[in-house]
Amino acid sequence: MERFTLNNGTTIPALGIGTFLMEPDDAQAAVTSALQSGYELVDTANAYLNEKAVGRAIRNAGVSRDKVYLSTKLWPSVYAKAADAIDDTLRRLQTDYIDLLFLHQPIGDTEGAYRAIEDAVQTGKIRSIGLSNFPEEELRKFAADMTVKPAVIQTEAHPYAQRKELKAYLASIGAVLMAWYPLGHGDKALQQEPVFKALAEKYGKSAPQIILRWHVQNQDVVIPGSKNPDHIRANIDIFDFQLTDEEMQSIAAVNKDKTYYTATQSALEGYLAFSPDFDAQK
Repeated sequence: MERFTLNNGTTIPALGIGTFLMEPDDAQAAVTSALQSGYELVDTANAYLNEKAVGRAIRNAGVSRDKVYLSTKLWPSVYAKAADAIDDTLRRLQTDYIDLLFLHQPIGDTEGAYRAIEDAVQTGKIRSIGLSNFPEEELRKFAADMTVKPAVIQTEAHPYAQRKELKAYLASIGAVLMAWYPLGHGDKALQQEPVFKALAEKYGKSAPQIILRWHVQNQDVVIPGSKNPDHIRANIDIFDFQLTDEEMQSIAAVNKDKTYYTATQSALEGYLAFSPDFDAQK
C-alpha cells in the first residue's frame, strides 16, 4: 500500500474504504471485508450513524489497531461542545485515538471546534486534523490562524473535477486531498471516456481501477465505498501497475471542472439543524 506524508510528519494510506450511506450492519461487513483484503484506511463520520459498527469491525477483523488508519468527522451540531464530542466519538469507536478527525461542514462554531481538536492532538487523542467540504478561502484562514495546520482536505474530486488550483495550494502547506466521489458519483460517461477504455485494455484492469490509480499517482487519497466484497477487492487491486507521464497527461485533459454536489447556504443550515442522538445507533 502506498502512503503519503502529511505536514505533521505522519503518513496516510493512499486508499481506504468509505462508509457513507451505509447502515451499521453493512458498514461492519464492508469494513471487515476491506481490512481482510489489505486495506489500511477506514473513513466514517458522526453523521453516518455507523461509528459503533466501524469500531466493531476494526476490533474483530483480525488486524491490530496500529495497522488501521481511522478517520472520522465531527458534525456541526456538536462543534460548540467539541471536546465532549471527541470523547463521545472515541467511545463509540471503542478506540484510544483517532488518526484523522475532520470538521465535516463549514458552518457553526468551526473555529472553536478546531481549537478543541488541537487540544486533543496535544493529549494524544487525535493524530491529525482535517477539514471536509470547506471552501478554499476558509482553508487558507485555518492554515494561517491555527497552531496546527490542517493535514487533509476532503472534497469531491475525480477526473471531471481535478481540483488543480486547490491541490496547488494544498501542496504549499503540505496537506493532501482526500477525494470523495472519486469515480464521479457513478457517472457512466466518465468511466466510458475513451482514455479509460484504452488504458483498461492495455493494463488488464477496469475503468474504475484506472481512475483510482490515476488518483493515487495524482497524490489523492481515495475512499471508494462499496458493500460488495468483489468490488472492495477490485478497488485495492491498483498497486501492481504504473501509468506513464503521457497517460497521466491524457487523463488530465478530460477535466471539466464539473462537480456533482454543491452545498447551498440552506443546505448548510440544514446540516446544523440535523442533530440526532449519535449514540442511538447499533
